Amino acid sequence: MKTQLSRRSFLSNASVAGTLAGLGDLGFLGTLPRLSAADTRLDAKAVQFRPEIEPLVRLLEDTSRDRLLEEVAMRIKQGTTYREVLTALQLAGVRNIQPRPVGFKFHAVLVVNSAHLASQNSPDSDRWLPIFWALDQFKSSQARDVQEGDWTMSPVDEKRVPDAAKARQAFAQAMDHWDTAKADVAVTGLARNAGAQELFDVLCHYGARDFRDIGHKAIYVANSWRTLQNIGWQHAEPVLRSLAYALLEHEAGNPSERDGEPDRPGRHNEKLLQKIRPDWQTGQVDTDATREMLNTLRQGSWEDASNKVAELLNRGVAPQSIWDALFEGAAEMLMRKPGIVSLHASTTSNAMHFAHQQTSNDETRRFLLLQNAAFLPLFRDRAGAKTGVLIDEMESVAGAKNVDDLFANLSGDRTLAARKSLAYLQAGGDAKSFIAAAQRLIYLKGTDSHDYKFSSAVLEDYYHLSPAHRDRFLAASVFWLKGAEAPDSGLVARTRATLGV
Repeated sequence: MKTQLSRRSFLSNASVAGTLAGLGDLGFLGTLPRLSAADTRLDAKAVQFRPEIEPLVRLLEDTSRDRLLEEVAMRIKQGTTYREVLTALQLAGVRNIQPRPVGFKFHAVLVVNSAHLASQNSPDSDRWLPIFWALDQFKSSQARDVQEGDWTMSPVDEKRVPDAAKARQAFAQAMDHWDTAKADVAVTGLARNAGAQELFDVLCHYGARDFRDIGHKAIYVANSWRTLQNIGWQHAEPVLRSLAYALLEHEAGNPSERDGEPDRPGRHNEKLLQKIRPDWQTGQVDTDATREMLNTLRQGSWEDASNKVAELLNRGVAPQSIWDALFEGAAEMLMRKPGIVSLHASTTSNAMHFAHQQTSNDETRRFLLLQNAAFLPLFRDRAGAKTGVLIDEMESVAGAKNVDDLFANLSGDRTLAARKSLAYLQAGGDAKSFIAAAQRLIYLKGTDSHDYKFSSAVLEDYYHLSPAHRDRFLAASVFWLKGAEAPDSGLVARTRATLGV
């Protein structure tokens, strides 16, 4: 295309104020208006394509990177709202950054929801920093896009947009045949006529059907849905056009006409989901079943993992016990082989679990669970993480008196830090304080979109595990989180300079 054109709060700010005091100085944000939690709980109906939105988008697009934060800060002081900045940020990214491959420079779009979640879960004084970081990330990605061809989203071919009665079938046919042009006009028709839930049910299936781009397709589906819920579905058309284009990314040769390795799990699981008992969502939480699933993820193939899910569900095991194993398996992978591939096992699981929770289609819900299980051995093998520490057998080591101690020298010995974190949590340490400290250090020390994506995903998923598995899962997160000894990111210094403090 060539162009022109709510989640639950994780912490009580008051309860963690003392713990956060020693983790970094964000007082330089005091020159901006304070954001309350209410300011970042967005009403979808309140954000319209008013005349001022396009100029704000243009401002983000046209202002140089070394001037953008100053220009946005000036407009905030003049009355531009958090909602308007978030909306303009999403639209500027969608319009200016090619979503193929789904990752790399496109993280400027993928990270918008993570930055918003970080803002929601911050003390009032900190809420602007994640958004300012995302603005800077957009400019970096925009520059890279220009270097790689200067892609922009083209106007839709209005003459080919199907009417409401034909749009869904046309979209399914286009996606099944990997036809980009037909999918573009069909998703436009859907955006104009279908409800948000119908759109999500269709798209989250296609986001999970193939293992290309190491999970970024599923991540984009979840994050685009969540962002649109906040900025308003009146902005859906360009976002969904970008999403459909991203979901059809593939290597040479039409996937519908060959047996590509990335497509095999999806084709297998489309059949397997039909063999799961009708009342599969009922069942017993079973820690032995969780361990059984986890062992399959460690040693089995993707097919073994899918089949194990179906077997456990048909035995009467609750889906929660399977999700416990998937989350722990992803966390264990990062402990064994810290790196980008292992990290995406966690962020992809977060996205697929979110889709699993939100879709109203029972078949899609089963498909997502099976696909998430199948993807983890693929992540494991690509990362080279088949052997190493066992998360459910990791021993704790006492020594940390409080959260400050845990994060004081995190990068020195990650394994020891994880064991100390486990001891702290098992002894009754406050998980909310741990989470708050981790998030605040991301604002200060984070230098990459993965810092925001990982922290938002893992610190959210802590609450999705059964209580018996939470401590080990959270302790494992220190393999990617930032320590207090790390230097402040360049953006912190830039923001201080930009605001003149």
